[in-house]
Amino acid sequence: MPERMVAACDGAAKINPGPAGWAWVLADPAGTPQRWESGPLGRTTNNVAELTALAQLLEATDPAVPLEIRMDSQYAMNAVTKWIAGWKRNGWQTASKKPVANKELVVRIDALLEGRDVVFRHVLAHQVNGDPLNAIADAAASVAATEQAPAGTAHGTPEIPQPSPATEDKPRAARAGKTAGRRRGGGRAPVIKARFPGRCGHCRSPYETGEEITKVASGWGHPACRDGATA
Repeated sequence: MPERMVAACDGAAKINPGPAGWAWVLADPAGTPQRWESGPLGRTTNNVAELTALAQLLEATDPAVPLEIRMDSQYAMNAVTKWIAGWKRNGWQTASKKPVANKELVVRIDALLEGRDVVFRHVLAHQVNGDPLNAIADAAASVAATEQAPAGTAHGTPEIPQPSPATEDKPRAARAGKTAGRRRGGGRAPVIKARFPGRCGHCRSPYETGEEITKVASGWGHPACRDGATA
């Protein structure tokens, strides 16, 4: 059996929703980057960008080769590994009887995963000495969102993107003037496990019972949305 390849994918939205892009980077089993690609998405949400990045990665890689995928989006990862079974049982409705957000992308990814040996690994974004492949994908997605142009090995730009403060993606809330997830005195609201399913007050994507949530721009939502809105 071929050795397991390692990849990272990421999506970026400069304002959520706003100018967005996706990117992936594929490494050899030793972790050395081999190929990468990024593309624009016009104006959309960060979650659409994250799911698109995963779909593009799966479509660009050999389904016969085992793959480890590193992602910083818990929403995208959980959507296609945990929540999808319940959504299918419920006729593509959430536990709160609402239509599943981004259903077409989730269905597309589910089909691409069929019969493949894929292991997902969640990594933290924007970390000093963090996952290097995630940092590359983040940088490439950020540039794609800003420039709204494709790039990568297949587009004649083989140089691997180098992360920098200029390329680091930290999407901001579309509604300015609010500081999400802050307590008086500057402390952040705690992260807790949801007792009931709901919809994120920032990105409007659903969360399920038991998923980690915190205070965001309007109500409760994903910790990543709080971090993006207050960056």
